[in-house]
Amino acid sequence: MVLDVLLLTMIQAFSSAPLFIGERILTGLADIFGGLILLVIGILVIVLLIAAAIVLLPAIIVAVLIWFLTGSFFYAGIAFLVVALICAVAMAGK
Repeated sequence: MVLDVLLLTMIQAFSSAPLFIGERILTGLADIFGGLILLVIGILVIVLLIAAAIVLLPAIIVAVLIWFLTGSFFYAGIAFLVVALICAVAMAGK
């Protein structure tokens, strides 16, 4: 019984394994390049999110201060938009 299980396992393992070694190499290369591409995309997304947070940092700080002072999300939102627009105009002028 144990021998049957061992032989069946070996047959299933060998039937799914490619006989041509080049296929394994090409699959490995595709995995490496796919992983590298995803890594680069992930790093770009993180950098862009951090850059956006840095640009909007003054607007975020002002909105939080207004929210603490007034308790109103509406006023905090207006303050955020005004400061964000001022920052955007100042950045465009450079």
